[in-house]
Amino acid sequence: MYTIDNKTYPCCTSVTMKFIGGKWKAVILVHLMKGPKRYNELRKLIPTITERTLSLQLKQLEEDHVINRKVYTEKPPLMVEYTLTDFGKTLAPVIGEITRWGIEAAQTSKKIIRKTS
Repeated sequence: MYTIDNKTYPCCTSVTMKFIGGKWKAVILVHLMKGPKRYNELRKLIPTITERTLSLQLKQLEEDHVINRKVYTEKPPLMVEYTLTDFGKTLAPVIGEITRWGIEAAQTSKKIIRKTS
């Protein structure tokens, strides 16, 4: 058993899923692994995510210290940029393996006709 922030997890796999679980967290992390992104950039890169969901997922990732949120107020308009923390960067090999597995699974199942941008 593992306890984080007064919540108990039955195994280390469930701890990992606390940080990257759900439909969108891993997708957000893939984009942030390529470099800092603004909120609107993430919205364009993930067009099927709702604004509410993106905001909630970013907030959770920030609360879990996986990403940093930096607000630039020097010049209007206000700009917010998201980057991976050092802790978040440790997820790169995990996300990379998930991505590789997804590619292989899609090719093996032959249900993918073509990759879209």
